[in-house]
Amino acid sequence: MDFGLTEKQIMIRKITREFAEKHIAPVAEESDRVSELDPNVMEKMKEMNYFGTCIPEEYGGAGLHNDTIAFAICTEEIGRVDASWSITTGVHCSVCTYPIYRFGNDEQKEKFLIPLAKGEKIGAFCLTEANAGSDAGGVQLTAEKEGDEYILNGSKIFATNGGIAGTLLVVAKSGEINSRKQLTIFIVDTDTPGYSVGVKEDKLGVRASNTSELVFQDVRVPEENILGGLSNGFRLGLQILDFGRITIAAQCLGLAQGCLEASVKYSNEREQFGTKIGKFQGIQWKIADMTTDVESARLLTYKAAWMCDQKMDYGLSGSMAKLVASEAAMKAAHQAVQIHGGYGLMKAYPVERFFRDAKMGEYAVVSAA
Repeated sequence: MDFGLTEKQIMIRKITREFAEKHIAPVAEESDRVSELDPNVMEKMKEMNYFGTCIPEEYGGAGLHNDTIAFAICTEEIGRVDASWSITTGVHCSVCTYPIYRFGNDEQKEKFLIPLAKGEKIGAFCLTEANAGSDAGGVQLTAEKEGDEYILNGSKIFATNGGIAGTLLVVAKSGEINSRKQLTIFIVDTDTPGYSVGVKEDKLGVRASNTSELVFQDVRVPEENILGGLSNGFRLGLQILDFGRITIAAQCLGLAQGCLEASVKYSNEREQFGTKIGKFQGIQWKIADMTTDVESARLLTYKAAWMCDQKMDYGLSGSMAKLVASEAAMKAAHQAVQIHGGYGLMKAYPVERFFRDAKMGEYAVVSAA
């Protein structure tokens, strides 16, 4: 059993860590304060092809579509400094762009993947409604057929990237019977008449990530924009969420790693009673527990990613990875604040933001739908 990374994966970790430290970390606090992604970072992310990580090069992507571990590493390293950017790129890639590549036909790939991979358009996956989220089969947004088009009516809530997205995957009820067998996924351009962005959520954490309500009023979508076949949305939606859980696990893993590193750094600098607090056994125990949790989360996350690449059923592994990683992030963030003492409550230290961000990873199945 080989737990080592390939040379390519090691290189991707190094490049992404350096990029995140240089371009994302310095503006993360301000982005959190204003609840907006930094536009300069957005352009640099496009240049580095982080919006195309899961897409083949023929469609403008980075060609990591068969290397989910490398994608997880990218998500982890970005999440290590800023969970908002990690969830933005992670959702874009894992639950919008990649599903079009995996389930779309040639025409859909040609039309939608290139601008998504280049970051010219941001992607979102739209499942959650007021009474449908964890109950994926409870979708009420309707799609009524008229000629060679479907007319969408209804709304979605808590859509990550919703307010900045140019392309949506929308789960809709395409039949009269309220049943899982009546769900269909539509690819929707956000410049389609009748579509609008509703309330932008003011969140506890990952504040720079856009989370919005989306409204559909007689939105006409051509039949050719159905992804994966009519009434096949429930099955495809679950598969999309499976891949999304690896993304959330990786994001939380990175956040937990960031908490751990910040705690080690602070404990080696802060003095009390004439001694670095890192010398105190109580602090050492906290850091030992954090390290164990982080490594456990990493093993589960990479295992799920590996199983995905081996074309194995990774649904259960992805769920376990997401659970363990999100809990590891929350525990690491709590301990990081404790180790920092009063300074842990101050925005001058990143652990205050990490603590708020960590809770977002626990709250939902994929934290993106």
